[in-house]
Amino acid sequence: MSLWRDHILPRCVHSALGGEDHEALRARVAAGLTGRVLEIGFGSGRNLRHLPPDVESVQAVEPSRGARKLAQEAITASAVPVHWTGADAQAIDLPDDSIDAALSTWTLCSVPDPRRGLDELRRLLVPGGRLHFADHGLAPDAEVERWQRRLEPLQRFVFGGCRVTLPVDRALTEAGFELEQLDTFYMQGPRFSSFMYVGVARAD
Repeated sequence: MSLWRDHILPRCVHSALGGEDHEALRARVAAGLTGRVLEIGFGSGRNLRHLPPDVESVQAVEPSRGARKLAQEAITASAVPVHWTGADAQAIDLPDDSIDAALSTWTLCSVPDPRRGLDELRRLLVPGGRLHFADHGLAPDAEVERWQRRLEPLQRFVFGGCRVTLPVDRALTEAGFELEQLDTFYMQGPRFSSFMYVGVARAD
């Protein structure tokens, strides 16, 4: 067990991704979710309070034991039943076409092989099911990108494998998703880690 990975880092992430801007983005991304939802990178459960009433259940994938412990308070307070569904977004023990929608917030960046993770989501989504996402990634500005590539090794070491150079839109389309909505912008904070991709992608 790693003190940093299992105890300190989950609390740091819970705090860092809990500001007003982050909560507003969570609410925006959760809008329109219905039925059986799979959330990868469930974390401390911050998205639960933003789920629409049409969500029937959440299958939660989370590798951090510390985050799962932190999530218990949010799960207890939620009207939506939550079922833990493994720790690896690249290999989820659910049958094909078994979820109606998927949710990812600040998560694709830390999946070891994003393509494998996205292929797994496509396998699980019903035809026409949608992935709602808000993830940071590769910036369009050359100077910012240079800093992203310089600092990414440190970012990945400190923040549990989190990369800042993933071109989220291209990763989605190359995995066979169709982008229905996409907004890109810088959030407040260091520019090397704050360029956001927010939207909805459909699995055909």
